[in-house]
Amino acid sequence: MNLNADIGEGAGEDEAVLACIDSANVACGVHAGSVSISIGTARRCQALGVQVGAHPGYDDRAGFGRVERSLSPDEIEALIAFQVAGLAAVAPIAYIKPHGALYHRCQREAAVADGLARVGKRHGVGLMGQPDFEIVAAARRAGIPAHREGFADRLMLPDGSLAPRSQAGAVLNPALAAQQALSLARSGRFDTICVHGDTRGAGQVAAAVRQALRDAGIDTRPLAP
Repeated sequence: MNLNADIGEGAGEDEAVLACIDSANVACGVHAGSVSISIGTARRCQALGVQVGAHPGYDDRAGFGRVERSLSPDEIEALIAFQVAGLAAVAPIAYIKPHGALYHRCQREAAVADGLARVGKRHGVGLMGQPDFEIVAAARRAGIPAHREGFADRLMLPDGSLAPRSQAGAVLNPALAAQQALSLARSGRFDTICVHGDTRGAGQVAAAVRQALRDAGIDTRPLAP
């Protein structure tokens, strides 16, 4: 099993989270954070031996990349390509995982997911997305690795999608996140489990999840190429 987190967004708990994870989805300085934060975060990951993934998002700082934008598939592919290339110029990347509303758009729309996969293929890396949605399907169509992701700290709906953050109970506390992570790891449906670095108490959540997996005898490691 792999444990990943979204970091480099200027949320303030990255060091605590980095101590617990195998792979870091490093923001590319567009939806949050900054270019200097992205560079510093990628280099910090390298120093700690944490695998780096690119975490591109919509150009939407006001909404933290969580508001849908009316962009065409071609425009989205270009936006992703720009961000991924910038991060890849700083540190070797192992995969791409979109952020927020862009992630959900790629999960829903095959044409958008295929553009994401083309960017991944040009860089020789795979994609991270939830099973049974379009990101994983697009990666398989493109012949690149597909890393099936579940979420420890978010309420997951019966179809596998995430409950809206506005819904009561959508963000799980450390104890519930640890329980959910164990369930995901034991299901056999996931390759990686995510905690969100921008959640209040993210360091505590990541530590609780990591400890629960260790106590259950579940090893964690970087994603295979």
